[in-house]
Amino acid sequence: MTAEITPDKAPLRSWLPGFVALAAIWGSSFLFIKVGVEELHPLHLTLYRVTTGAVTLLAVLVVLRDRLPREPRVWAHLAVAAAFGVAVPFTLFGYGEQRVESMLAGIWNAATPLIVLPLAVLVFRTERLTVRRAVGLGLGFVGVLVVLGVWQGVGGAHFAGQLMCFGAAACYGVAIPYLKKFLGGTGYSGLSLSAAQLLVATAQLAVVGPLVAGAPPVPTGLSWPVVASVVALGALGTGLAFVINMHNIRVAGASTASTVTYVIPVFAVLVGALVLDERLTWHQPVGALVVLLGVAVAQGLLGPRRAPEVTAPTAIEPAAAEPAVRR
Repeated sequence: MTAEITPDKAPLRSWLPGFVALAAIWGSSFLFIKVGVEELHPLHLTLYRVTTGAVTLLAVLVVLRDRLPREPRVWAHLAVAAAFGVAVPFTLFGYGEQRVESMLAGIWNAATPLIVLPLAVLVFRTERLTVRRAVGLGLGFVGVLVVLGVWQGVGGAHFAGQLMCFGAAACYGVAIPYLKKFLGGTGYSGLSLSAAQLLVATAQLAVVGPLVAGAPPVPTGLSWPVVASVVALGALGTGLAFVINMHNIRVAGASTASTVTYVIPVFAVLVGALVLDERLTWHQPVGALVVLLGVAVAQGLLGPRRAPEVTAPTAIEPAAAEPAVRR
């Protein structure tokens, strides 16, 4: 799927409810991960989550009479994208949330665009580096250091958990420009590529999971909160969220739809505080604001207006994003 031409000012009522729902679904994902890793190994949680998401998107494919890719070259690229965009980052967030608060994981997820840009410029050469973007990256880097609280020293389980969450965001930073470069012009819909990506990730996890963590437990042996969390992560976080995100892109445009990035950490913090009674130290939300400021500057949302570009919409859930034009 490619960016569509939309009205300059779409009515708020046509996209705002879906926008808020999408932010709530993706922001709540970190709560569900936190609940899931209480009983499941992170690899097993990711396996169940991705399998549920794959089944959901395959059902949508059937309903919409779409089809999966057929070319071996496309599937080869999807194998790389599935590893860096789904299997590894989802698992790293699971490992990270064994050590840090769910709300902090949500904050780290917001750093993804800061990693995407330098890789897109230096490695994949799908973007150009400008002064504005360089300033935004600098601000974002300062924000990352503030969130980490580097003046307190490094080391310990909490610091390691933060690095794991940052590593997950870094994986998205590899997957998104990779998808844009190698799969952006294949002609397949975002739904088709997302479903295929989840299928490949399921196969990868089915092989690696038992080797690292042993055989996955039988779902009937899990508590209902964990089962519900897996279903929510897969069916809602990928299936329903994908449909909502596509609607927002079609109605409001890719640029407007991508600003959901700034709202997701808000929901992650609210849900973590209200449901899990989590608390942040002062420097974590302050650093998050600096990171988001850097993202806003790098993406041209602050400062002098410039001519619009056809860019990829940012999506936090890779499988729920439009792979052909991911941010």
